[in-house]
Amino acid sequence: QVQLVESGGGLVQAGGSLRLSCAASGRTFSSYPMGWFRQAPGKEREFVAAITRSGSSKYYTDSVKGRFTISRDNAKNTVYLQMNSLKPEDTALYYCAAAKYGTPTARLGMPNEYAYWGQGTQVTVSS
Repeated sequence: QVQLVESGGGLVQAGGSLRLSCAASGRTFSSYPMGWFRQAPGKEREFVAAITRSGSSKYYTDSVKGRFTISRDNAKNTVYLQMNSLKPEDTALYYCAAAKYGTPTARLGMPNEYAYWGQGTQVTVSS
């Protein structure tokens, strides 16, 4: 069992930056690929970024490439999402999630491949 707690959300002006953190419980954090998803009101949950267990490979949705960076610190059981050059369309509830054991990297963009989810942290970008 893995419990995930996100933090770092808030209100920021367009062009600003935020860093989200996701702290995981348990001693097996390094066993899980991790992902960030977001959900805006009235929209489906969408993939933002994912990182493999060692952190050697990272994946992003096209709309955040070059602006967002996912990273992890396995010694601290924490995954991060650095968000720069924020836009109003980035406004959403952001969730971190731990993928199911054995999830292939090609499927890390699929929400149903994730077994554990945090409660979410709100990011609001004003124009």
